[in-house]
Amino acid sequence: MSIKVLGLNASPRGSESRTLRLVEAVLDGARSLGATTSIVDVYSLEIEYCTACTACYASGECTLCDDFPALFERMMDADGIVLGAPNYIDSIPAPMKAIFDRMADAVHCRMFTGKYGCSVSTAGGPNFDPILEYMNHALSSFGAITVGGVGVSVGRGLQALPEAEEKARALGHTLVRSIRGEILYPEQEEMQRQRREYFRQLILWNKDRWTHEYDWYARMGWMEEKV
Repeated sequence: MSIKVLGLNASPRGSESRTLRLVEAVLDGARSLGATTSIVDVYSLEIEYCTACTACYASGECTLCDDFPALFERMMDADGIVLGAPNYIDSIPAPMKAIFDRMADAVHCRMFTGKYGCSVSTAGGPNFDPILEYMNHALSSFGAITVGGVGVSVGRGLQALPEAEEKARALGHTLVRSIRGEILYPEQEEMQRQRREYFRQLILWNKDRWTHEYDWYARMGWMEEKV
C-alpha cells in the first residue's frame, strides 16, 4: 500500500521555524514506516480570502484565481494531512485560516472522508492545546479522522523542542498505522456518519442551487444513504 502524507507549515519564519521542525518530525516518522512525504510552506502561497459567494456549492469551482486550487489538489491526493501552526494570539496565523475558509465546499461534501490527519503547534507559553484542537477540528470538519497532536512551549528557550520532536515522530507512526487500518476510531467514524447525514439533508434542501454538491453525494453513493 502506497501512502502519501502532506504537511502544511503555517509559520512565517522559513527555515528558522520551530513549527517546521515539528512538521518535519511527523513526516520523518511517517517515512520511517514507508510513507512518501512532502511539505508546503503556506506563507509561500498566494491565497485570497473567501468572499462567501457560494459558487463552489453550485459548480465545484472557485471564482478566485490564486494558488488554492493547486494546494487543494495536493491535499486531495494525500492519504494523510499534517497541519502545523504557531499560536498567534490564541489562534492560527491568517494564511492557514484563509485556506480553511476556502474549503466550505469540502466541509459540505466531506471531501477528506477516508483521510487521516494530525496537528502540531508551537507557542511562547503553554497555550498550544487550543491551536491543536482547532486544527484537528478543521480536519474533522473536512471529513478526516484525526489521530492526535503535539505541542511545545518555546518562549523560554528550545530545551523542550527535542522531546517534542520525538513525540512528533511517534505521531507520524500513528498516522501511518491509522491509514493502514491498524488503529481504529469507531467514535469518530460514527460522528462522521452523523455529520454526513446532516449535510446530506442540507444539500437535498438546496439541490436546485447546490448542483455540484448534490452530484458529489450521488457519485459517492451517499445521497440515498440513511445513517
